[in-house]
Amino acid sequence: MTAQGEWERFFDGHAPVYMDNVFTRDTVAEVQFLIDELGLQPGSWILDVGCGTGRHALELSRRGYQVTGLDISAGMLAQAKKAAREAGVTVEWVRADATSFSVTRPYDAAICLCEGAFGLWNMDEDPADHDLLILRNIHAALKPGARLVLTTLNGLAKIRQSSQEDVESGKFDPLTLTELHTLEWEGPLGQEQVTLRERGYLPQELLRLFHEAGLEVEHIWGGTAGQWGHRPVDLDEMEVMVVARKSADAP
Repeated sequence: MTAQGEWERFFDGHAPVYMDNVFTRDTVAEVQFLIDELGLQPGSWILDVGCGTGRHALELSRRGYQVTGLDISAGMLAQAKKAAREAGVTVEWVRADATSFSVTRPYDAAICLCEGAFGLWNMDEDPADHDLLILRNIHAALKPGARLVLTTLNGLAKIRQSSQEDVESGKFDPLTLTELHTLEWEGPLGQEQVTLRERGYLPQELLRLFHEAGLEVEHIWGGTAGQWGHRPVDLDEMEVMVVARKSADAP
């Protein structure tokens, strides 16, 4: 594991209150959507990349699926393990960077939800490589013909919600659709602060990136947490959903 980056530091600090976020309240409905969309039988192995506190992984395990939850944040995984013990379910938890992980088994499906590493860049990371590396790692983990459901930030909304002042101040970069946020929270040693960089995507960019990673995009839908469905992307919504498949004849 490399030196702690900005996002890892933020999620370690945010972990104890993560489940207080409004967008975490629709887990059961979201998991039912995933089960219906992926069409997997209980007992199938699912890889949850950027699993956070494990809310999807835990519910999938309750439904009889075998799940590996992978996350870079030790704080988030500590919350996930605690929740699994309390729920009496078993999940394989792995601490790893989504850009550099490898797995020991092939998976029947993968999920990467609520910006589970995808689109979240540390200040020193190369934007050209970060998200492609994540998709290539997921591709390598999937069985031939297996599917991926991923949600990521909506670049259309970032454009529409940003001003020329945001561009001039450096808060928003229209060339990369990247936004900077400075967040503060109360840590065990006092007040902490970090500047975070996140990227939004246009649908056409996602098609190109997934294709480059060897994944065939089947659908791009509106994917904001709590509003999942087989529907067009709303220009102002926070997230979009990509459903993709690894080719059946891929190694």
